[in-house]
Amino acid sequence: MVPEISESELAAARDLGKAMENSPLHAIAARYDAPSGRLVIDFQNGATFMVPARLLQDLENAGDDDLAEVELEFGYALRWDKLDVDFTVPGIVTGIFGTASHMARRAGQAKSPAKAAAARENGRKGGRPKKLSGG
Repeated sequence: MVPEISESELAAARDLGKAMENSPLHAIAARYDAPSGRLVIDFQNGATFMVPARLLQDLENAGDDDLAEVELEFGYALRWDKLDVDFTVPGIVTGIFGTASHMARRAGQAKSPAKAAAARENGRKGGRPKKLSGG
């Protein structure tokens, strides 16, 4: 069950949005671009930020129609009401795409030529060495 937001919390969010109006991180629009699979955030200073939408926690398996229902609130909060998912614009821009455990899981899935070469070399050597107990 999602906790209800009190009137004082809502007022504080509005105040923060008002205070951020002159911030470079004050967003004026957010949308999902289905052909590229990216969340696009436009800022008041003319800058645009894009991120693959399915990198965000709880959006990994969302359909294009659900991702397109992103709402920008107060110039700094993103909400997918139907999916019950929320992010802050400053968080996304700084690379926070979910909880610490989600981020760690995603980092472990990283693929690079160097990681693939290291895995192949390790396999040629018989795989990962067994841990010795009582060391």
